[in-house]
Amino acid sequence: LAVGWESRMDAAWAPSPGGCELVQSIMDCTGRWLSSIPGNLQGDTEQLFLDDNTIQVLGNASLLLYPQLWHLSLTRNRLELIEPGAFLSSQGLEVLSLTDNLLFTNYSLTAAALSALPALRTLDLAGNQLREDMVAVLVSNLSSLQSLSVARNIIMRLDSSIFTNLTELLELNLEKNYIFEIDNAFEGLQRLQRLNIAYNYLPCLVGFDLTQLRVLNVSNNVIEWFLTLEIDDLFELEVLDLSHNRLLFFPVLPQKSKLHSLLLQDNRMSFYQRLPNGTSLANVTVQFLIIDGNSTNITTVRLWDELCHSNLSSLRLLDMSQNEVWGLPDDFLAQMPSLTHLKLNQNCLEAFHLSEEDPLAMLTELDLSQNQLVELGVKVGAGDILPSLQLFNLSTNRLQALPPGIFTHTRKITTLDLSRNRVELCPQPGEAESLPCVDIRGVETLTHLSLAGCGLQGMGGRPFQGTSLIHLDLSDNHQALSGDLGWLQDLVLTLQVLSLRNTSLSSTTVDFSALSSLVCLDLSGNSLAAFPASLGSLRLRSLDLRDNCLPALPRDVAQVPLGRSLRELYLSRNPYNCCTLGWWDALQQAEGLRVPDGREVTCSHGSRALSPGALPEPVLQSCRWQTADLALLYLVLALPTCLTLLVAFVVVFLMLKEKLLKMVKIRCGVSSPY
Repeated sequence: LAVGWESRMDAAWAPSPGGCELVQSIMDCTGRWLSSIPGNLQGDTEQLFLDDNTIQVLGNASLLLYPQLWHLSLTRNRLELIEPGAFLSSQGLEVLSLTDNLLFTNYSLTAAALSALPALRTLDLAGNQLREDMVAVLVSNLSSLQSLSVARNIIMRLDSSIFTNLTELLELNLEKNYIFEIDNAFEGLQRLQRLNIAYNYLPCLVGFDLTQLRVLNVSNNVIEWFLTLEIDDLFELEVLDLSHNRLLFFPVLPQKSKLHSLLLQDNRMSFYQRLPNGTSLANVTVQFLIIDGNSTNITTVRLWDELCHSNLSSLRLLDMSQNEVWGLPDDFLAQMPSLTHLKLNQNCLEAFHLSEEDPLAMLTELDLSQNQLVELGVKVGAGDILPSLQLFNLSTNRLQALPPGIFTHTRKITTLDLSRNRVELCPQPGEAESLPCVDIRGVETLTHLSLAGCGLQGMGGRPFQGTSLIHLDLSDNHQALSGDLGWLQDLVLTLQVLSLRNTSLSSTTVDFSALSSLVCLDLSGNSLAAFPASLGSLRLRSLDLRDNCLPALPRDVAQVPLGRSLRELYLSRNPYNCCTLGWWDALQQAEGLRVPDGREVTCSHGSRALSPGALPEPVLQSCRWQTADLALLYLVLALPTCLTLLVAFVVVFLMLKEKLLKMVKIRCGVSSPY
């Protein structure tokens, strides 16, 4: 490692062509600690990257040897000055990146140098501590510019004098400044199509009239109002991002536009056509006081009526998540026949009604999660409702059931998330169905279903009859598994991903062998004290056994079909026995198997938690004694006892020898000499 580091440092310090990398006509000298532009690079270089160096001055003669240059990057240097003649030999330069330097120090001289670039199309001045007056000087003679970034500077106010001559500008990035006021700053930018003013301090946008603009990003400001100028012109606006602001009302949008994406996430919006207590405010008006110079105008509008004047017919994406919406105005969704994605999650909705008047025929994704829904109303008639819906997210609400027959109209639905509602699945026909429940039987297109944290109790019957589920999440249902898995019988050929995390599963007799199509099984967070034997026949690719009570896995786990097919196995937070780790060694040698949480796996020896891959020698020795042959152990323990008894017998015999001989002689009546 030391040798490698030294060689890299030597290469970084070398200000020679050998220190740069050449690919065709592209020269990369990034991170070479260069204090000036090398003068001995190839003369036909077209693109030169000098990022992450220590260049402070770009002199008049710096680029004389590179007349073919059209792309120059000096990002993250210490550049303070570009001398006026630095680019005289590089008249074809089109792309110039000067990000994260110190150009504020000599900006007027640098401006003179930039003015000598008649072909410059893209200029990046982000992160140079520039004020608005400095920016005005730097870009004053760059009429050829098409893309300009002055992000991450200290611009505070924009007026008409800053971008006056940028008549060809198509893209302007002003994000992460301190802008709090804009006064006709973009009037002369007739070709501007993309404008980014995110992460600033704008309090409002009133009188928006940039008809040629296609993309406007004003997210992460403090905007409370967005009002478009009332004109009949067609706005080219396609994307409007007002997310992460303080909007109080739905924005007043152009009467004619091509808007297809409207992002209003994380604001304070609500609709006031009706109050939560049922009081109607349909005839109440809101007055805007608009002060422009010495003139003061009062505009009176009904915001819920103004929605009807905005043209939302081309809108495809509407994100109103993380607001304070508790209800939608009448016919609000009817104005959006092209809508494909609707996000209303994290609001205050208590009810959501769909009818044939709001068919939303193109809607493919509807997110109503994290509300307070107790009712989902559907007026079912002869027409279709949500016929194109594919993803329906209703998680984290207070629903107990869904309208009967709702899925007979959603003929393309593939994903349904009902997690964290108090719902039950309707059982097999013929069983009790009087209680509120969700009936998904016969929904052939449904492939992904989440019922996590629904409080399911005693799954039974055939709730999945007629479905082709691939992904089923039943996690966090503590009473769902009261018996066998017979209620999954209709999914044995299709189910590939099953989550039974935190379902109080403790029985190892649960038979998984019928689920032959499973490739991913999550059994984490349960109370399994032994490895379920039925898993051995499955050909899973991912198995999660974390947070159980497993002391060990079978020694042959790597040899059975399960071990040969597994590619990902999670094992941490189990009380494994350090003296029965033969299975762990077998897993380490299994080809293609990965244990992502291997570093977190521990085993227990006494009161100690140890890593199974680095057991101390005393622990290994202790484990050898514990796992030794019992017969040999008993023999070793009995041998000292036997020897002790034998020695004791000999000692006693010798001590009592004379008395014993006399006793024998008397009894036998034979004399014998001593």
